Formats: sequence, structure tokens, C-alpha cells
Amino acid sequence: MVLSLRDVSLSLQGNAGVVDILHDISLEVAAKETVGLVGPSGSGKSSLLMLMGGLERATSGAVEALGHDLTAMDEDALARFRRGHMGVVFQSFHLIPTMTALENVATPLELAGVADAFDRAAAELDAVGLGHRTGHYPAQMSGGEQQRVALARAAAPRPDILLADEPTGNLDQATGAAIMDLLFGLRDRHGATLVLVTHSQELADRCDRTIRLVDGRLDRETRRTAEAAE
Repeated sequence: MVLSLRDVSLSLQGNAGVVDILHDISLEVAAKETVGLVGPSGSGKSSLLMLMGGLERATSGAVEALGHDLTAMDEDALARFRRGHMGVVFQSFHLIPTMTALENVATPLELAGVADAFDRAAAELDAVGLGHRTGHYPAQMSGGEQQRVALARAAAPRPDILLADEPTGNLDQATGAAIMDLLFGLRDRHGATLVLVTHSQELADRCDRTIRLVDGRLDRETRRTAEAAE
């Protein structure tokens, strides 16, 4: 399995005391599978995604990715693991405002020691339709264009795992549909496993499997039928 969670719980310290976010989550995600995490706001979807990426540390239980125990790694080891194996796309883009689109995509490649970082970054930007915007800064681009840059940045290292947190949440319907197509296209081009958080039923319906969370617990899962996949 590419991702494996066993009896995972997450509690965080809030202003009013400890808040229990996730309760005894166990699930597995296979290679090249696409899984949608759905559920009402506050159900723990984004927190679960962050645990999968080692961006949050489980209070109890075990989180494994590609056979590596993320719960046993320190922050530096987690950062190196993500850099080599994971791409993460956030709802709010998280681009570096003082860097051009090309520099935003090339930076993680440079940190990973990729010799042709800027050539690969340019190719990824071209793949998401932004070959003509490589020299532009985030403030000079629309929200949809910024999300395209974020997708290119996540895909450029050719990760084994793509994690996406509401990738269309800040976009209008038409732009969101285009981003959906790009996201699934990147998954297919790189053969990655994709896990995404979404409120969009249309996006969830494109996933191989949908997992619904309610109050921090797994509620049910639905697999796409062969008819729906056609």
C-alpha cells in the first residue's frame, strides 16, 4: 500500500482546552488510486490529509507512506521525504510572492538537487498552459493561474503521492473545472496516487473511491462503479 493509517487519532490544544479532531482512523490507499475525502465542514478532512503528508503529527496510531513510518520521523526527515515523494496542493496556493512562476516551480527542484530544475519547471508550466507566464509574479496572475502554478510545482518533482486540499475551493465553477482536468491529467501523466479533499460532488465522483468523514470518524466509503468510470 502507498498509504496506510492504523488507529490514528489527532488532538490539538485550543483556547478552551484539548480538541479531539480525529478518532481511530484506519484506512489504506493503493498505488495509483484516486481517493476523495468528503464530509461536512469541520469533519476532519483536511486534518486527515495533513496527517497523510506528515504536515500534522498523529496523537496516537501509525501513519505509513511508501513503507516509511511518518510518525517516527523528525521534522527534517519528514521534509526530505515529502520533497522526494509527495506533492501538495493547497486551497490558498501558497506561492512565494517575490518569485516568478518559473522560480516558484523550480525552487523545490533546486532544493532536491535536480540539475535541470528550470528546464523541468518550464516544461511543467507549459503542461498546465502557462508557458507564456513563466516570468510573471503571483500578484500578476488570476486565482486560476496561481493554482495552475501550484499544480505545476507539486507535479514537477514527479511525486509518488499527490495530496490536494480543496484545490478548486477558491475558484469559480469554470476555472475549477479546468483545474480538475489538469489535476487528473497530472496524475495520469506521472502515475501518482492522488488523495484530495473536496466539497465538490462532481470532483468526488471522478475518484476511484470516496471516503466520508463525520465528526472526525470514518462514516462510509463508496467505490466508483464500472459504469461511472466509462
